[in-house]
Amino acid sequence: MTQDYKKKEEKFSESYTENRERLKDRLALDISFDVGVRDLTILGKQIGIYYVTGLTDNEYLIEILKELMDLDARGRKTSDVHKAIENHLTHVQVEQTDSMDDAITQMLSGLVFVLLEGSTNVFVVDVRNYPGRGPEEPDTERVVRGARDGYTENIIMNTGLTRRRIRDERLRHEILQVGVRSKTDICVSYIEGIADPDLVNIVKKELKAINIDGITMADKVVEEYIVKQGYNPFPLVRYTERPDVAATHLLEGHIVLIVDTTPSVIITPTTLFHHVQHAEEYRQSAAVGSFLRFMRFTGIMFSLFILPFWLLLATNQDLLPQSLEFIGPEETKHIPIVLQIVFGEMGIELLRMAAIHTPSPLATALGLVAALLIGDMAVQVGYLTPEVILYVSLGAIGMFATPSYELGVALRMVRYLFLFSVAFFKVPGLVIAFLVFVLFLCSTKPFNKPYLWPFLPFSPPEMWQILIRATVPSLKWRPSIVNPQDKIRQKEENSQ
Repeated sequence: MTQDYKKKEEKFSESYTENRERLKDRLALDISFDVGVRDLTILGKQIGIYYVTGLTDNEYLIEILKELMDLDARGRKTSDVHKAIENHLTHVQVEQTDSMDDAITQMLSGLVFVLLEGSTNVFVVDVRNYPGRGPEEPDTERVVRGARDGYTENIIMNTGLTRRRIRDERLRHEILQVGVRSKTDICVSYIEGIADPDLVNIVKKELKAINIDGITMADKVVEEYIVKQGYNPFPLVRYTERPDVAATHLLEGHIVLIVDTTPSVIITPTTLFHHVQHAEEYRQSAAVGSFLRFMRFTGIMFSLFILPFWLLLATNQDLLPQSLEFIGPEETKHIPIVLQIVFGEMGIELLRMAAIHTPSPLATALGLVAALLIGDMAVQVGYLTPEVILYVSLGAIGMFATPSYELGVALRMVRYLFLFSVAFFKVPGLVIAFLVFVLFLCSTKPFNKPYLWPFLPFSPPEMWQILIRATVPSLKWRPSIVNPQDKIRQKEENSQ
């Protein structure tokens, strides 16, 4: 029966008893303890209020019950009981539906519906109150100065945090439900008149095409569906937990997807360079922001190439000029250098994963163990040379400075490609591996947008804004990559 009612939409009948039996069967009221119904007799008519414990605000629900009971206690006669009950549902959001499927879905989302004897329509009242935490600053996107609120697992709260920053009547929050069984709420946010309507339609079409039981892993599942990520390790959308970052992208013409039960929202379309920007750059002066951006770019590039390049020079001393002959280990130990680097890289990666899964009180102990095992004992025993530990550490620091966690992991995988290419094929291996890496990024086009824009295809003004944190008054145009309908961000005073 579970599959039958999904094939054909069920409607409510005028028989209250029949509706009760069908709802009891579909909701398993005698089995599930958190799904309940409150039966009342109001103005001579039977009504049933269906709810889910834990997702509804009991204060609102009790207030509605009081109002309905008070209506019945007054003893007034009325010929239109349906209208009288509707007028005494004390809530700002009351809708009607004749679909049993819609009513059940709404109820399982935290709303309640009121079933009335003799009516084929039920009242749906939004009294949801999702359990969750308050808006706190995201751990992965901290700033020295700036807003301390962040998105939470509550989609209603998240849309409110966005609306608070953009009080534009053209800001659209369209909600969809994805997942045959989970029916997860997904909000498509964009500003009408700025965002590309064709892209908005494509995103909504891709979301509606998702046919899966549930998306319990929320945003990541959505990303894999809408951009067809496959085994591409590079992030094709940007994640953020900061409302100010999401609002900034909305004003540029991007689309933001807010998935219920996750604090990370999806920003699309994005390029590679969107993943190396951080809110801290815009919370400081333009000069300081440019300096921070330059140091971040340098650290990322340095960490990507320092290990492969050092391995190339250490294993091919003839490539070194006389002034740089000190590069390379003084003694190679019994383990080849490339294996030492791989062991060091694996050790850093395991420590990173261990730090995520280690409770905070034990984090200090984990750091001491790591320092003793990798930093001291490995050298004394002879597994690793000090130079290997130095360059592995420098590479790790650069990757940890990457604002996007997903991009950092992808670049670490690319670094392994460079290392093995150098180990087996020396200089030609590094050149070919780098060429393959660039060609792969060039061929990546999420939503048919070039991933390396504005570097390829080259756009000098917008590339300058990537390299240098421009002052806000100088930003006159929205980025062309999103095809904004309103290209001008700031209009001249004399043109207004």
